[in-house]
Amino acid sequence: MRLKLLTLALSLAAVSLPSYGEDLLDAYRQARANDPVLAQADATRLAVHEGIPQARALLLPQINGTMSLQQQSGGGSGSEVTNSGTTLDPGHLRTRSLGVELDQTILNLGDIANLQAAHSTADAQEQTYEAAAQDLFVRVATAYFTVLSDEDQVTYAKANEEAYRVTYDQAEQQYKVGIAAVTNVYQAKSFYESAKATTISDENTLANDRQALTVITGKPVGELKKLQPDLPLDAPLPADPQAWVDSSMKNNPTLLSAQLSVDAANHDINVARAGHLPTITASLSRAKSTSWLENGSYNVIGNGRYGNTIGLTLSVPIFAGGATQSKVRQSIDQRDEAQDSLESVRRQTVQNTLNFYNSVNAGISEVKSGKAAVDAAQESLDATKAGFQVGTQIMLDVLTAIQTLTQSESTYSLARHQLVLNRLLLKQSAGTIEFKDLEYANSLLQ
Repeated sequence: MRLKLLTLALSLAAVSLPSYGEDLLDAYRQARANDPVLAQADATRLAVHEGIPQARALLLPQINGTMSLQQQSGGGSGSEVTNSGTTLDPGHLRTRSLGVELDQTILNLGDIANLQAAHSTADAQEQTYEAAAQDLFVRVATAYFTVLSDEDQVTYAKANEEAYRVTYDQAEQQYKVGIAAVTNVYQAKSFYESAKATTISDENTLANDRQALTVITGKPVGELKKLQPDLPLDAPLPADPQAWVDSSMKNNPTLLSAQLSVDAANHDINVARAGHLPTITASLSRAKSTSWLENGSYNVIGNGRYGNTIGLTLSVPIFAGGATQSKVRQSIDQRDEAQDSLESVRRQTVQNTLNFYNSVNAGISEVKSGKAAVDAAQESLDATKAGFQVGTQIMLDVLTAIQTLTQSESTYSLARHQLVLNRLLLKQSAGTIEFKDLEYANSLLQ
């Protein structure tokens, strides 16, 4: 009978056929080479690190060479008259100076604190980059398994649509031969048209999510390998949520970055306070100056000699219009802001870790229940079809049973993919996610 096609269509939807396309590691390698988000984080990290040699340079010797050429009209003494009454034009007095100077900071607590702040800022950015690198594992996996879930949804939607089409055709045939009411036709057509709309929507979602994966990898998405039918349903180890929280407090790079940002802000306070403190600078210079007259009636040249100058300068800030104290207050406020941000990140990290830990445990139960729900829905559909054949069930019962089976299969598929993702998210929140975790997730594909 044509109703047998119903079972065949839904059975095909429930079976995950082997696939030999891209796997999760292929997608990750492409993303590692092409992802603009990670590339941006790397460029920012390198740029921020340049602040260290720039801050250190202020504490190292500074060497400057100078050369100047000056001209004074009239030689600086006006015209002269000889004994014979002849007027001599003295011309222009030109002076050339050459010199080289070496300055060395002896004491500048502000520059020292600035170097310490640069180190802390660079370390914070290093952790930010590490967070971006760890996030790439999760972003690739999320995009990958989202596509797999979408493909399942399209498969189930098409099977659902086909099952409703078969039922609709059967209802029409039965109505034409007078063995069924027109109500059956209307009901079957309503479910069939709704299923067609669902298929179109699911196909559109799949296309969009495939493009989202392309944005990360920079490559067109081909055929993706699917999850194997049986997933390991092991609980997280250690089986203690507090142990995962403790790990996140020590290893989560986003949290570590926030802590280092507070350290940098504390150093910035010392930089601002150093505006009240004296500085000591040593200097050594060697220079000479040469003067001569040019374009006059006579020419006098004076050759200077190189001279050496050694000095030690003590600079004591006395008053800067209140700017120094304002900078101190500003730095303290910025430090308080960094501390508040740290506390927010700490609380969010704790929440995320506990949520993902609980989600993994709940996901295990959801997968088990989902599988049982699919089996029960299939048995219910078989029984409903049999009852419909003997007249104990109506058409609406069959349509509802088909819908229940499809929904159960969809929920089961989502639970399977989300369980794999939640394991990765738990590792990420704990700050311990590594390439081997992605390799393990990849081993679950077929």
